[in-house]
Amino acid sequence: MTDSKAPAAFDIGIIAAMQIELDGIAAKLEYIKKETVGNIQFLCGKLYGKKIVCAVCGVGKVFAAMCAQTMILKYSPACIVNTGVAGGLAEGLRVLDVVAADSVVQYDMDTSALGDPVGMISGINTVKIPCDETVLSTLKASVEAVGAHCVCGTVASGDRFIADAKSREYIKSTFGAAACEMEGAAVGQVCFVNRVPFGVLRAVSDCGDGSAPEDFPAFAKKAAAISSGAVLEFVKRL
Repeated sequence: MTDSKAPAAFDIGIIAAMQIELDGIAAKLEYIKKETVGNIQFLCGKLYGKKIVCAVCGVGKVFAAMCAQTMILKYSPACIVNTGVAGGLAEGLRVLDVVAADSVVQYDMDTSALGDPVGMISGINTVKIPCDETVLSTLKASVEAVGAHCVCGTVASGDRFIADAKSREYIKSTFGAAACEMEGAAVGQVCFVNRVPFGVLRAVSDCGDGSAPEDFPAFAKKAAAISSGAVLEFVKRL
């Protein structure tokens, strides 16, 4: 890895796991060019005068990492934002509130049998990956500008839909996580390794407990719309 970095070709990259999480943003894009790379469709266009590349990566950490790495190598965005919905963990968080990540963690990364801290990512030897401060502060201001309640905290990712109190409490107590989902920390790891500033924004669709299987389909679309609206405001402000 060299110390030099190629100039950004795009101002902002936006990654969502599901189509409903990107619809509100894609609908506002102008001069759209579509390209499929590695079975992921990338939309390139302009939004509020800025060059944007966005994609639906698919659910889970592997798809998220594939998308982020491809986006960086092919489109060279100056920063990447992962947007979508999540299970809320922090005290006082309600459905349709928003979490702006100040750090991300992979709750299912575990080499503790070898003496490592739970969640430590081999190769970069860290548990929590910090989000870019400028991206974070702009995301938080953008959420507040669209009238949603925003909390800053750790977003925990893993390849499992959390829907029971025991798992919820483990993630919350072990990592101090404010929300849990399935992609943000994978995007964060790829961005960290490639030295690309990143942020993760998640609107709460459920509380990661026994009610999650019913709450998620009931509120996912509304939560996704809130997150998308905040990202649109972010693009204006950045």
